[in-house]
Amino acid sequence: MSAIYDITKFTMLDYPDELACIIWFAGCNMRCPYCYNPHIVHGEGTVPIEDCFYFLKKRQGLLDGVVLSGGECTNYPKLIEFCERVKALGYLIKIDTNGSRPDQLAKLFERNLVDYVAIDFKATESKYSKITNLNNGYALFCESLKLLQASGIKYEVRTTLHEDLLNADDLTEMGNDLEKLGYQGTFFIQRFLETENLGDLKASEEFIDFEQVNSPIAIEFRNF
Repeated sequence: MSAIYDITKFTMLDYPDELACIIWFAGCNMRCPYCYNPHIVHGEGTVPIEDCFYFLKKRQGLLDGVVLSGGECTNYPKLIEFCERVKALGYLIKIDTNGSRPDQLAKLFERNLVDYVAIDFKATESKYSKITNLNNGYALFCESLKLLQASGIKYEVRTTLHEDLLNADDLTEMGNDLEKLGYQGTFFIQRFLETENLGDLKASEEFIDFEQVNSPIAIEFRNF
């Protein structure tokens, strides 16, 4: 059975400054209530691996990069081999990850198989397990962030905001944590969009006053 749920054939938004496609990997080891891909999290692969590479070969010279997303792509046991084949076709690779598999990231980095990473910082340490339904997720995120810092790879840290789950004090604490971990980039906050989601969440009726967020690192808000 394939691990690939679907392919988005073209995107100008998901890989900064590059024309790309998105490979969606089925399954995830987290169950974040705001997740807008419940069909992928609970689903199974539908696209054969060789069909995926047939598509990538046809797009050589037209696309610059391939985004590996999900679900959680780092859970795929054959991700190293998959990335090696993508690289052999001349593509840049961006990974979207929840940071729960630093072991897999370390192998990818050692082999120079990744060019850009977007890592999700889900919550404060005290709220991490409740929001993700994964024990030890905060420690795994910290380990993954340290690997990224040592790798020299371009990356960003991002958080999905739903005001019923995180407040201004939480964002301040998360900014402080990132500073302590040595992160010097921008902390991207993307607001929850009400659509089909894992927790059947609705848009919050209360909104954070962002003037109350005192993060020591730069914060940028995204509305997508």
